[in-house]
Amino acid sequence: MMDSESLKQIVKEKYGKIAEQGGDEKSSCCSSSCCGPEVDYTVFSENYENKEGYNPDADLNLGCGIPTDYAGIKKGNHVLDLGSGAGNDCFVARAIVGESGKVTGLDMTEQMINKASENCENLKFENVEFVLGDIEEMPFHNNLFDVVISNCVLNLVPDKSKAFNEIFRVLKAGGHFCVSDVVIKGSLPEKLQKDAEMYAGCVSGASEIQEYLGIIKKSGFVNIKIHKQKVISIPDVLLAKYLNISEMESFHHNETGIFSITVSAEKSY
Repeated sequence: MMDSESLKQIVKEKYGKIAEQGGDEKSSCCSSSCCGPEVDYTVFSENYENKEGYNPDADLNLGCGIPTDYAGIKKGNHVLDLGSGAGNDCFVARAIVGESGKVTGLDMTEQMINKASENCENLKFENVEFVLGDIEEMPFHNNLFDVVISNCVLNLVPDKSKAFNEIFRVLKAGGHFCVSDVVIKGSLPEKLQKDAEMYAGCVSGASEIQEYLGIIKKSGFVNIKIHKQKVISIPDVLLAKYLNISEMESFHHNETGIFSITVSAEKSY
C-alpha cells in the first residue's frame, strides 16, 4: 500500500495541474482531466451561481456540496476553509462574515494558493488570506477559528483522524465545522481502492460512512448532523478499467455505494 507522503504528492500533482488549467476545461476532481479523455465525470460539483460572493474565476468545479449553506456562519466570524483551492468557498464565506469578519484558506498545493491569492487581489479583499499548509498539521494556533468548512477535500487526506483532531484543536470552544465530503457505504473493490489515480479522483480515499462519523465523534465533537446526502454514480466506462463484467454487476446490485454528504458537528464549551 502506498505511504501517506506518496499519496499526498499524487494529490499535489493532480491539483497543481488543475490549478494551472485555470478552469479552461471541466476540471472536477474526477473529470476528464484526471481519468482520461473518454470519461466526463463532473457529477460531484454543485451550482454556486446564485450564491452571494460567488466568483467564476475561483470555481474549478472541485466541490461535492456547498458547505456554507449549512455552516451557520455569522457576520464577524473567522472562518477556515480546508483545501481552499482557487478560493471559491472562501469568497462565498466572506460575503457572509462581512468586513468585520475574516476568512482563511488552507491548501497544500502551491499552484492553488497562487491562483487563490491572484483572485483575492483582483477582488481587492483585505480580510481573506490563503496559507500553504497540511491539514494533518495545520500551521495555526489553538482555539483560533469560529467555523471550519471544507468541500470535497478531507476524503483525500490519508489520516482522517489527524485531520479531525486538528479541526478540533484550531476551533474555538463552542465553534463548529461543516464539511461536504465523499464517503462510501460498504466497501469498494480492492482494485479501485489501490489505484492512485482514483485516489486523487476522490473515490478511493473515501472512508466508509460509519467509520467517518466515528472518527468525528472520537475527535471530541458533539451534535453530529448530516444535512444532505447524494448518491454518486460511477460511469461503467470508468468501472470497466478496474472490474470485469461479473464484478461490475456485483458492484451495481449490492449495498455498496458512493455518496457525497454535508455534515456538521460542534466543539463543546
